[in-house]
Amino acid sequence: METAHGEQIDEVEQRKVRIMRAHVQREDPSAKEVDDLMIRRFLRAREHDIEKASTMFLKYLSWKRSLIPNGSISPSEIANDIAQNKLFMQGLDKTNHPIVVVFGARHKPCKGHLEEFKRFVAFSLERICARMPTGQEKFVAIADLEGWGYTHSDIRGYLAALSILQDCYPERLAKLFIVHCPYIFMTAWKVIYPFIDSKTKKKIVFVENKKLMSTLLVDIDESQLPDVFGGKLPLVPIQDS
Repeated sequence: METAHGEQIDEVEQRKVRIMRAHVQREDPSAKEVDDLMIRRFLRAREHDIEKASTMFLKYLSWKRSLIPNGSISPSEIANDIAQNKLFMQGLDKTNHPIVVVFGARHKPCKGHLEEFKRFVAFSLERICARMPTGQEKFVAIADLEGWGYTHSDIRGYLAALSILQDCYPERLAKLFIVHCPYIFMTAWKVIYPFIDSKTKKKIVFVENKKLMSTLLVDIDESQLPDVFGGKLPLVPIQDS
C-alpha cells in the first residue's frame, strides 16, 4: 500500500500505531487529539517498542500541558529570546524540508533565563512543525557559530533544548549542519555530546569553512539557500515566518 504521497505503508507499523494509540488514550484521553503520524514518530524513536514509545509519548503530553498550558506560547512570554534575533526560517531543501538557521553567538544566557529559553525552544519547534509542507515531517537546521565564545556558552540551555527536541519532537530533525565552528566550541561540545542519542548523532554534519557553500548546495538549491551563506533567500525571523 502507498499513501497519497507515495510513501509505503508498513502494515506491521500501522498495527503498532493502533495498539499504541489505544494504550495511550486509556492513560491520557487528550491523546485522541493527535494524529497517527505523531504516534508513529514516537514509535520510530523507540525502535517500534510500544511500551517505551508509549511512556515517552505520555511524558510528552504531560510536558506540553505544563510548559504550554494554553496550547500555544505568545511572543510576549519569550520577549528576551526573540529580541536576540537568533533563529530564522526560510526556504526548503531539495527534499522539501523547511530550513531553519540559528546563530549561536546571538544567544546570551543570563541568570533566571532557562525557563524562558525552554519556552522559546518549544515556541520555535511548534512554529517549525506548523509550517511543514504537506507530507513532510522533518526540518533541516544550520547552526552558525561564527563569533561564538565562552560568554555565549550555555550548557544548561543547550541540554534543555536537546532534551526538548529528542524527547518531545522525535523524528523531526532531518539534518543539522554546524558551520563556522570555532575550536573553542569543542570544549562545550564534549559536554553535550554524550547526551545526544545515536540517531541524532548521525544527522549532525560539521562543515569546513572552505567547503561551506559547496556542502550546503548538495542538499539545498541556491534559490532556497539563505543569502548569508551565498544563496538567494533573505532570512525571516522565526516569529515572522
